[in-house]
Amino acid sequence: MSGAELLVNVTPSETRVALVENGILKELHIEREAKRGIVGNIYKGRVTRVLPGMQSAFVDIGLEKAAFLHASDIVSHTECVDENEKKQFVVKNISELVREGQDIVVQVVKDPLGTKGARLTTDITLPSRYLVFMPENSHVGVSQRIESEAERCRLKALVDPYCDELGGFIVRTAAEEVNEESLEQDAAFLKRLWRKVLERKGKYPTKSMLYGELALAQRVLRDFVGTHICSVKIDSKITYEQVKEFLSEFMPELTDSVTLYSGTQTLFDAYGVEEAIQRALDKRVNLKSGGYLIIEQTEAMTTIDINTGAFVGSRNLAHTIFNTNIEATQAIAHQLQLRNLGGIIIIDFIDMQDEEHRKLVLEALEIALKNDRVKTNVNGFTQLGLVEMTRKRTRESLEHILCCDCSACKGRGKIKTVETVCYEILREVVRVHHLFNTEKVRIYASKEVAEYLINEESHASLAELEAFIGKKVEVKLEPYYHQDQFDVVVM
Repeated sequence: MSGAELLVNVTPSETRVALVENGILKELHIEREAKRGIVGNIYKGRVTRVLPGMQSAFVDIGLEKAAFLHASDIVSHTECVDENEKKQFVVKNISELVREGQDIVVQVVKDPLGTKGARLTTDITLPSRYLVFMPENSHVGVSQRIESEAERCRLKALVDPYCDELGGFIVRTAAEEVNEESLEQDAAFLKRLWRKVLERKGKYPTKSMLYGELALAQRVLRDFVGTHICSVKIDSKITYEQVKEFLSEFMPELTDSVTLYSGTQTLFDAYGVEEAIQRALDKRVNLKSGGYLIIEQTEAMTTIDINTGAFVGSRNLAHTIFNTNIEATQAIAHQLQLRNLGGIIIIDFIDMQDEEHRKLVLEALEIALKNDRVKTNVNGFTQLGLVEMTRKRTRESLEHILCCDCSACKGRGKIKTVETVCYEILREVVRVHHLFNTEKVRIYASKEVAEYLINEESHASLAELEAFIGKKVEVKLEPYYHQDQFDVVVM
């Protein structure tokens, strides 16, 4: 990944990390402080109470409320054990496992919620991008979601040499088809991390945190290790110092590439990232040739439609279509990565009659997707001429993080026309007339709807309605109502 830069923008409540490659925004990671929990943090705690009747103990880890540790969570690594063996586990009595006043190293598995304290486990795990480290364990487990037996054997054989007296590993689903170098880097990183935790365990007093789940900036650097980042720019002095410290401890090879940004423009403005984020939320993506994509995200899948737009080729229609489709493959690969779209993706390329053209477009798409760090799978053209593909879901899409459903259209993406709303109002007035014996009916509606109702030149609906029900009908403009919002009130 040559020419790749990481830009870290920090405000007190939010951290954003942008991956920019050759001046183009490729990925965006966002973390909001309010939504950061303590799950994954490791503490040196002290058992304050043992409750044999509940098979649990309370542990003081330095938080406001004592944390909760159940006897079933004081067992060793059950992630890799098959289901039959899991059933045979006999949970010992809590009194045999811990005693009051005992110091214990625990990891948070559930955040404190309301009146409940955090939930703990002694089954400590340290995750990285491809591996999970299991201290004091000697074997290698492979994620059940990797189905290929050959791939499972390959990964197990690669990771096995990294197991030693410190511990063993679980190979994560993301490691499927990953090379040896990446796995080696991950294993080395996790071992350094665990040595650091052990060192702190000996030094730190009780009720202190031995390891905190990494903040976004450090987490992204950890995940990008081995992807040849040429520079990291950070616009916060505190975060800059923290990242420098983190890198010197765990990734010394990257220390020199980190700089503190101090330009007059904000970091994201200087690199055009803010603008790129806004564009990434649009449905329409313009291509250089004049063609464009329409990207629609639904619950079930994401659909991408390609159109020639203003593009007129120099040779003939077939050639124009082919060139637009080829150009679209690059844009699609970029947008999937930038918007972090996962799951099923259906691409509707412009229809091509030539079989050779279809084959070349498919190849171009596969080549464009090769730079994506997330696993993708292109299934080819369906009978309807659509391309089916999948992209592994890793985190929430950009749209889901930054946007919510519109309060006016409730996520439909459409609102009723002024005319439709007017006819709904007229029907509602008739309904109210039948229900209530009243002299006058008042309609509250948005500016557009009210004007349409009052404008007698376009139609005489209101006069006709008054004659029909034999009552006076008033229209009041409500400036804060959206187009399809109205109220009918009896007076």
